[in-house]
Amino acid sequence: MRSTSTLFTQPLRLLRGYSIPNLQADLVAGASVGVVLLPQALAFSLLAGLPPTMGLYAAVVAGIIGALWGSSSHLHTGPTNTASILAFSVLLPIAAPGSPEFVAAAGLIAVMAGVFRLIMGLARLGLLVNFVSDSVAVGFTAGAGILIMSNQIEPLLRMNLAGNGGLLATLRSTVIQIRELHAPSMLLGLGTIALLVMLPKLQRKLPAVLLSVVIGGLVSWGLGLEHWGVEVLGELPRSLPPLAHLPLLDLHLIGQLANGALALAMIGLVEAVAIARAVASHSRQRLDSNQEFVGQGLANIAAGFFSGYPVSGSFNRSALSYQSGAKSGMANAFSGLFVLLAIFVLTPFIAHLPRAVLAGTLVVTAYSMIDRRAMLRIWRGAKGDTAIMLVTLAATLVLPLQFAVLTGVLMSLGYYLLKTSMPQVLDVVPDESFQHWAHQPQRPSCPQLAVVDLLGDLYFGAANHVEESLYTILARQPHQRFLMLRMHSVQHCDISGIRALENVLQVCRDRGGGMFLVRVRDPVLRVMQRTGFVKLLGEQGFLDEDEAISRIFHRVLDPAVCIYECELRVFRECQDLPKREFPGGVASLADYGPLPKIPEINVHDLWQHLRSETPPLVVDVREPREYRQGHIPEAKLVPLLNILRDSENLPRYRQIVLVCQSGRRSIRAAAHLHANGYYDLTILHGGMLSWEAAALLEAVEVPG
Repeated sequence: MRSTSTLFTQPLRLLRGYSIPNLQADLVAGASVGVVLLPQALAFSLLAGLPPTMGLYAAVVAGIIGALWGSSSHLHTGPTNTASILAFSVLLPIAAPGSPEFVAAAGLIAVMAGVFRLIMGLARLGLLVNFVSDSVAVGFTAGAGILIMSNQIEPLLRMNLAGNGGLLATLRSTVIQIRELHAPSMLLGLGTIALLVMLPKLQRKLPAVLLSVVIGGLVSWGLGLEHWGVEVLGELPRSLPPLAHLPLLDLHLIGQLANGALALAMIGLVEAVAIARAVASHSRQRLDSNQEFVGQGLANIAAGFFSGYPVSGSFNRSALSYQSGAKSGMANAFSGLFVLLAIFVLTPFIAHLPRAVLAGTLVVTAYSMIDRRAMLRIWRGAKGDTAIMLVTLAATLVLPLQFAVLTGVLMSLGYYLLKTSMPQVLDVVPDESFQHWAHQPQRPSCPQLAVVDLLGDLYFGAANHVEESLYTILARQPHQRFLMLRMHSVQHCDISGIRALENVLQVCRDRGGGMFLVRVRDPVLRVMQRTGFVKLLGEQGFLDEDEAISRIFHRVLDPAVCIYECELRVFRECQDLPKREFPGGVASLADYGPLPKIPEINVHDLWQHLRSETPPLVVDVREPREYRQGHIPEAKLVPLLNILRDSENLPRYRQIVLVCQSGRRSIRAAAHLHANGYYDLTILHGGMLSWEAAALLEAVEVPG
């Protein structure tokens, strides 16, 4: 509750310690924004099919409330192009534009949209705006700046262009009607632009926007340009925002407006926070999205109750607030007070303010928001960010503004999902110093053990990609029976990821091998424990990375492959391994042709046979070092190399049980013996690994 209450006490934090220097800067910035807010409030209310006074009332109330309860020092809340168009499209099927029912519904939908936004702020859903990436903000900023400039062509040249036809339609109409431009209006507007460009170069602390507007107005008045056809704002109504009579109990109307209010709330929030982030990228201010949600919600509720209509964050006024040197949100509150004061006091002067002057001001402001340096950085960065920026910019120019923002957000989400659903799955080998693992496609990997880095999460979107990638790696070397996964980059794993690991484990076991995991993070390990994967893999499948290769090399891998077949020295442990050779080389299994199926015996049956009256001859084909560390009692040591050299004479008419570490060398020995007339052959299933797992008696050679 205490945390929630802080969202409503933002004005106290804003006013606490407010300084006189900030007051002076905010007054100047507020007046500058207020001068632009006045005509926009009138124009946007007409765009929404509402009386002009509703735009003024919304500008006053929302400007003050949004500034006091928002978190941004520059985001200006009030009537906007997007909110006006959205409100008009939602209300049009309900009542005729301008009718009392239309006006009442406009106030009601503002309250409803505000309640939705307020609830989202209190529910701490500000994290939703994290999906508005910097690429979206930069592209949206640039596109909106271009749109703002194109929208000022009509008042700047005093031309009657075709409706709201978009950028291309505006440019086409301008070219067609170029001969109809009004020279005095154009010169006045261009003069304002020149002033705005020159004044900051002379003195950066000068209120360039306010001075340019005042000078432009004085020039127009002094030269009598109004008589030459220069358009001015005209007379303004004089009244305080009255309390509206809203149909709050009309459930049927509320039901009709619910979907539209939710759309206004969602799109308005995304748009407002995108604007706040875009401006904050220049001001370096840290934003509280939840506080901004609350501010936007309260501003809409207040605007609806005090004869206004839906409001949102304004791009050009927010940029103007920043450019005018605003130090805090009080500047935007002062802009609302300025509009209120202007309604009563400044009407004579504002009524004669040329529209071309305001248009010139907005052109410069819009141009300054096209951050070319940021766009260049994104262009030089990741291709995905570049695509998001360009698509958002293009969508801003050709689509309604709200859909442009949503397009960028959806592209960001899509790009994120694409990246996370296709994490890198890289087979790695030690570097030359054996200190680090690295993906080195030019270097061969161990023929028995594949070591793979999983660089991403194992969630439902990525599980299939990871599984298929591991199959591809294993398919490159069909004789690789063991797989070691390095999982230090896996932060999250769900049941789909567990299922993928189970499938890969089964493939390894079908090959006669297994799977090992190293550097499994605690959250992932807990999921594995709860889903039974730890039990399926076995505790021995989780290894310490520093000891993993040594343990696998000495306890799991088949030394016969290392000694007789493999010419590589991939791991540090391989370096001191003897490579046995003899004239003519060692034949591979394929050299023996089709082999009959050699029967296998499990460890318990062999134990019983050894205790019978006619026990079989157990031949251990491992190396002497392995034999001395532990072997089956009464087993005869005959290293595989000796069998392959035919240097050992074994009885041909006695059952022979061949034993090695895991079974691979026994198969090699059986193939050679069968080719040389030995037929009563049996292989111990699982080799000494199975014997040890069954905890059966072993004989150990004690050094003399």
